[in-house]
Amino acid sequence: PNKMNWYKANQAFHKLGDGWRLPTKDELNILYQNKTAIGGFENDFYWSSTQSINLVTAWYQYFYDGDQGDASKDDTYCVRAIRSF
Repeated sequence: PNKMNWYKANQAFHKLGDGWRLPTKDELNILYQNKTAIGGFENDFYWSSTQSINLVTAWYQYFYDGDQGDASKDDTYCVRAIRSF
C-alpha cells in the first residue's frame, strides 16, 4: 500500500475525483474488522480522515491488532481510499 503523510493523502484522493476520500475512524474500523474478506491490507498503520481536537493530529488504525489512536499528520502511514456514492 501507499504510505504518505495525512496532508498528502488527502491531496492524492482529491485528485482521484468526486467521492474519493480517506475513511473516517469508524469506517476504518469496519474495514479492519473485514480486512480478510476485503483483502489488500498490510499489518501496518492506516490513516483515517478523522482529525483530533487540536487539528494537528488525526486518527489512525493499526491493522495488526485493531488499535486506534492519534498521531501527527506529518507521520507517514498507509492509506486506503474509499468512495462515497
